[in-house]
Amino acid sequence: MPTHKRIDVSKVGDVTVVKFVDRKILDEAGIQELGAELFSLVEHDNRRSILVSFDNVDFLSSAALGKLITLDRKVKSVQGRLKMCNIRPEILEVFQITKLNKVFDIRGEEAEAISAF
Repeated sequence: MPTHKRIDVSKVGDVTVVKFVDRKILDEAGIQELGAELFSLVEHDNRRSILVSFDNVDFLSSAALGKLITLDRKVKSVQGRLKMCNIRPEILEVFQITKLNKVFDIRGEEAEAISAF
């Protein structure tokens, strides 16, 4: 199991639960590293059911949104499913303004999201 610096990865049944380590996801280098760690879950670890929890996240830059869009494409390209949960209202508003709430499967709590797989 590779060690991750930007994400905390656990498994609940068949679902890979990803939590962000950083509260503010802003700097370019950190976002590049975050993207690489997320993509490796699909490309190297063969994860098909991924739940991204925004539990600890206070702020997310638009560059980080780009990584999530790419992750969604990668997961769909292997017939997998990506869901998100525990998104703060301020961050959810960004998803709504950018219409990404229509792209991503966003759930309230982690348990609800896991049962939706």
